[in-house]
Amino acid sequence: MSFLRISKGMGLVEVVIALFLATVAVLAVFSLQAPGLQTAARSDYLGRAAEILERQLESTEAYVMNPNKLAAITGIPAIPGAGGSATVTYDVNTSGLGVAINGDATYRISTTITGVAPVPPNTTPYFRVDVKVTWPLNPTGISQSIFVSRQDPFRI
Repeated sequence: MSFLRISKGMGLVEVVIALFLATVAVLAVFSLQAPGLQTAARSDYLGRAAEILERQLESTEAYVMNPNKLAAITGIPAIPGAGGSATVTYDVNTSGLGVAINGDATYRISTTITGVAPVPPNTTPYFRVDVKVTWPLNPTGISQSIFVSRQDPFRI
């Protein structure tokens, strides 16, 4: 009984230990903040680059497939002959403007179309389209390739 009456609260030692443990826990959480922000920034850049890459691949594929193209499109190289190659490199800003604004990220897009000789002869030619997207924080960037064949015109 006398033991219950003596221990009616927390002593100074327990309070100091609790404050120490809480401080260590808060500092541990704060130490993870900077790497978390860096990872989020890398993820944002990579996600935007993947979207730019996919959009460039799709527009180049549509351009190559169309046998009735009238004029070249900005950012897409001219279609080469069999065994030939053409490359276009240009920059794009995330704001969509021609000039970078404060806080804008700039990506460099390189598109190469390579003519592949048709096998067997006298068939529709096909092309290899290579697209590479780089940005200042990642000079190696990401890339992807596809093979595209021309659409034969519909004949009655």
